[in-house]
Amino acid sequence: MSAKRARLGVLISGGGSNLQALLDAAAQADFPAEVACVVSNMPTAYGLERARKAGVRAEVVDHKAFASKADFEAAVRGVLADAGVEWVCLAGFMRLVSADFLKHFAGRVLNIHPSLLPAFPGLHAQRQALERGVKVAGCTVHYVDAGTDTGPILAQAAVPVLPRDDEASLSARILAEEHRLYPLAVRLAVTGAVTLEGMRTRVDAIVTGDGTALRSPGAPK
Repeated sequence: MSAKRARLGVLISGGGSNLQALLDAAAQADFPAEVACVVSNMPTAYGLERARKAGVRAEVVDHKAFASKADFEAAVRGVLADAGVEWVCLAGFMRLVSADFLKHFAGRVLNIHPSLLPAFPGLHAQRQALERGVKVAGCTVHYVDAGTDTGPILAQAAVPVLPRDDEASLSARILAEEHRLYPLAVRLAVTGAVTLEGMRTRVDAIVTGDGTALRSPGAPK
């Protein structure tokens, strides 16, 4: 009998290219998670179509339809609960989640951000990097806390900043790394290969050349 796969709920607001990376990974028989549902706060988000094409439940919970953030998040949680979601992945979700939302998925909410955190949190991270003249940019998968891109870092990938880069070209190269990094980070998290130690993480795994995460010899099961 195959091992039970973790059930992911993916929250989006736009095109959903990182969602697509997770859908593609979940289509592989050896991936330890499946996308159980996709929720968008934007009715026009193309990521909803990506989910439907993959046969995944796609729901709109428009934040503008609610009188308060608490009511909006309660509606989102209702969809996630109905789908049996165990882990939540933010993938271009343009709403900050509250501490109350996080307590329902304690230690099980991930986000991907287009910078090497803690540098350049928030919006327009690639533009911030170019304005500061950094030579190396990249992306980060982190556990979500109540701050803005301040949670413990799980995994990162570096991208060189080239002399002629503009925001579009740098963003495109970072995005390619995001698509590789997010499924890997999810694999590590849901298989229990990551231990949270305050604001730090310990990863008990070996990452092979093809991006597969394997348990380190002697790592706790």
